[in-house]
This record gives sequence, structure tokens and C-alpha cells, in this order.
Amino acid sequence: MGHGGNVIEELTADHREVDALFAQIQTHTGDDSERRVLADRLTMELIRHAVAEEEHLYPVVRRYVDGGDDLADKEIADHGEVERLLKELEGCRPGDAEFDGLISRLKSSVTEHVRDEEDRLFRLLAEVCPPGMLTELGEKVRRAKETAPTRPHPAAPDTPPLNKILAPGAGMVDRVRDALTGRGKKG
Repeated sequence: MGHGGNVIEELTADHREVDALFAQIQTHTGDDSERRVLADRLTMELIRHAVAEEEHLYPVVRRYVDGGDDLADKEIADHGEVERLLKELEGCRPGDAEFDGLISRLKSSVTEHVRDEEDRLFRLLAEVCPPGMLTELGEKVRRAKETAPTRPHPAAPDTPPLNKILAPGAGMVDRVRDALTGRGKKG
């Protein structure tokens, strides 16, 4: 969840972690219960990552990057699509016909989003932000991931200030639910 480094290093490490979770899901087949555990961990990581980006990264992109409003809006729209897919996945069990289809669609959406961030947005951000700002932003993102929700909430606000106000409360409720059910933990 927290890797260290500036915001670009932190978020890139998250991307590799998500790639590894997709690969692990693909090593299991059918109704193997480990697929549900991995899908839950994937959901938790993607939601925390998205919330942290929406709270801290995209406001900086809007402020400092030329065309930043359009870039941030596109990335937030990508998050919305991923969150809708995760909400659908939440109701599926491994072995259900739609489980594999949702994992495939999710992987495609996430891969495209990651490529866009790493190939374009991060480069543009690095050009306009001094290293100290990127490091501070990395710290903010790590702190946000610690309190962020772990479950999809597609109707929740995705822009400041409401997302910064509501996300920690939703995150607390999600983490209590996760602890009570053992969600996201190895079986």
C-alpha cells in the first residue's frame, strides 16, 4: 500500500502491485476460492490508489499542467469506469460466468489507464513540479491510502473538497467490515 518515494515512484509501484495481482488471479481457474481473495485484494488496492490520486494528484495536475483540467477529468472518468466494474465484481463468485469477463474488462481498463498515466501524465507532471513538491505529494498520497475506502462507492464524490471530507469515514467503515469478514486476507 505504501512504497515510499515521490508521487510518481509511489503510484508506479502501486501499478506494478496491481499488475502482479492480475497475474496471480490468472494463475487460478474456475471456482478456486483464492480467486475471490485476490479479487478482493485487487479491489482494495485499486480503490485506495484511485482515492489518493483524486484527493491529491489530480488537483496538482489541474493547477500546474497545461491542459490539466482535461487530463484530470479523463483520469477521473477512467476511475469511474473501473469502480463500476469493481462494484459488479463484488457481487460475483469465482466460477460465475461473469467473473472472468469482469476481470478481463477490468484488466483492460486498468492497463489503458496505467499506460496513459505513466507515458503522459507523469512525464508532464515531472516537467512542471520541482522534486520537493513531488516528494511531498508522495507523502500525501501514502497518508490518503491509509484512510481511504477499500470497497467501491461509485456514487461517492471524486473531486475536492467533498471527497477529502467523506473518504476517511467511508474508509473506516470499509476497514471495520473487512476486519469482521476477513476480506482481503489469505484464506
